[in-house]
Amino acid sequence: MLVNRPVHSDQYPSSYYFNTAKELYEHPQLQESIKVDVCIVGGGFSGINTAIELAQKGFSVALLEAKRIGWGASGRNGGELIRGIGHNIEQFKDIIGEEGVQAINQMGFEAVDIVRQRVKEHKIDCNLQMGYCDLAIKPRHMKELYEDYDDLVSQGRGEGFKILEKQDMNQVIGSDCYAGALVDMNSGHLHPLNLALGEARVARMLGVKMYEYSAAEKIIKGDKPKVLTAKGEVNCQYLILAGNAYIGHKLDSYVGGKVLPAGSYLLATEPLTDEQCKTIIPQNMAFADMRIDLDYFHLSEDNRLLFGGLCTYSGKDPKDIEAALRPNLEKVFPQLKGVRIDFEWGGMIGIGANRLPQIGRLPDCPNILYAQAYAGHGVNATHMAAKLISEALTAQAGRFDIFDKVQHMTFPGGPTFRSPMLAAGMLYHRALDIF
Repeated sequence: MLVNRPVHSDQYPSSYYFNTAKELYEHPQLQESIKVDVCIVGGGFSGINTAIELAQKGFSVALLEAKRIGWGASGRNGGELIRGIGHNIEQFKDIIGEEGVQAINQMGFEAVDIVRQRVKEHKIDCNLQMGYCDLAIKPRHMKELYEDYDDLVSQGRGEGFKILEKQDMNQVIGSDCYAGALVDMNSGHLHPLNLALGEARVARMLGVKMYEYSAAEKIIKGDKPKVLTAKGEVNCQYLILAGNAYIGHKLDSYVGGKVLPAGSYLLATEPLTDEQCKTIIPQNMAFADMRIDLDYFHLSEDNRLLFGGLCTYSGKDPKDIEAALRPNLEKVFPQLKGVRIDFEWGGMIGIGANRLPQIGRLPDCPNILYAQAYAGHGVNATHMAAKLISEALTAQAGRFDIFDKVQHMTFPGGPTFRSPMLAAGMLYHRALDIF
């Protein structure tokens, strides 16, 4: 078995994604003092795409990554490109109004389009495949899916969507676990690390100065912020904090205190035969069930089943990812019982208390902006956040300000106590899934 364990090294973890990466490129370490219009901290989807958006608008940009481009969640996630931004947007209606709710719903579709267009325009080889299903496990889930479908139709967005009842599920999946599904042919799946590396190539071509092994160690706020690294510094007019779960409480307690690093984990099986693939996933779609503690999965370009889940809030990785996830895989697909697992890996995603992406300005320094806490929908939401930040820096801040109006809770107790507290809260929500 080929296993990834060094998830905390400076090099890429040996995940399936790293072992099939196509545009690896080593950027230099920052070892001087430089001056740019915009400095971005974080080399994942948020940071890379903010750099692209701003460079296209004529800004000079430097990007600082503590480890390698795409090292964090952007290069390790489930690779599912799913419509939607945030959860239960209606809860914020009193703050952002009905127009704000509708704008965020619209952005949930636009975000997917941004990714699709970027892949097509720049010929990024990331195996983008369209087709996705929300999977219902119980009648309550089916009721929610019908409500979602009716809402999509009422908005004039019903094309590409359909409801499947239990007796029709064999059209999309070879499993008896599900009560039905909402098929979404406008969402899909991809190779996330290859997407991040391809987008980094686009940023370099636009003149973005990209630095690896260059962790931001200190921020000096002011009219012209300064970022200090171990061997260099960046002087800028605007600073963007895009480290998400890895931003760190010490770098900025306001931003760091509002995001919780939560673990998510994946397996990649040995390559399956064409017949096995047709038996389990006949239309090469991506899937996620509707539980709090969800499973998500799809096929890779070389016919492996990539199967993920096991979201943890304790801050500790499982001792044996395969042992923890294999029972889930074999419950969904008993026909794969005993299949060899070639890769196992995990990493941290960023989650906020209300599960709405946090996009805004620091209250004590408005020329420092941030984007984080995508709650598991980061592949699309990061790209939308990047566009909103670029709009905000070019005097078109209307959509950015919708997010900035929402106040986000700082997790109490600091880094030491917030994970156990949220873990206890999630146990409550998991208990609700029983009914």
